[in-house]
Amino acid sequence: MKQIMLITDGCSNVGESPVMAAALARQEGITVNVVGVVDYGTIGELGSIEIEEIARSGGGMSRLTGTEKLAQTMQMLTRKTVVQTIQQAVGKELKQILGESSVEVLPPEQRAAVVEVIDELSENSPLQVALLIDASASMKPKLAAVEEAIRDMMLSLGARKGSSQLAVFHFPGAHSGEDAVLDIGWTSNLGSARSIFQRLTMRGATPTGPAILKVIEFFRYGTLNGHGARNGLDEKGEGEAMLGDYVV
Repeated sequence: MKQIMLITDGCSNVGESPVMAAALARQEGITVNVVGVVDYGTIGELGSIEIEEIARSGGGMSRLTGTEKLAQTMQMLTRKTVVQTIQQAVGKELKQILGESSVEVLPPEQRAAVVEVIDELSENSPLQVALLIDASASMKPKLAAVEEAIRDMMLSLGARKGSSQLAVFHFPGAHSGEDAVLDIGWTSNLGSARSIFQRLTMRGATPTGPAILKVIEFFRYGTLNGHGARNGLDEKGEGEAMLGDYVV
């Protein structure tokens, strides 16, 4: 199972539509969850609407939260989405067996057995989570909480029985054309969540859509440079735009 966990506090304002980018991720089997890190009164109505639309388009969930509950919210969304994905897969299989009937028509013992299967698959299925972190200027006071939440997320993933991997990205990069930067590649090593934001150059732009597209590339090819590029941390390749320009 593949997930993008987008952490942001405001509206995108550069490049492709993040809603359309999330829809593309969903088409490729990647669920997009969105956490809005809220200082009340700053995210605004448009930001809240966009957060909900990105998650809905990406087949995931969205939550607004303060920094004090960020780690808890990220873990909750990850686990809930895993269970939801398993439920959908099991439900599809059951529909083929039961026809138009639903699991609710099964006797209690059989319903309990289905729930047990869902729980077991949720705990044991391989999972990859790509954290995509808004590093625009308004997020600067919140990055310490984000780093702590990453550590807690890795501990939570490490407690699962199944294989769990985490990758961490931030956006935008320090240079023009860097829509997303890879901070930590796929890892199950809890020690990898070192201080990754101390030297960031905070920028005002918020290219959320282009950043999501870059993470999709990483899921496809293991690099941000597109098919055929070397696997590494050189993220200056821009690639051809896939969607129309989008400005809030």
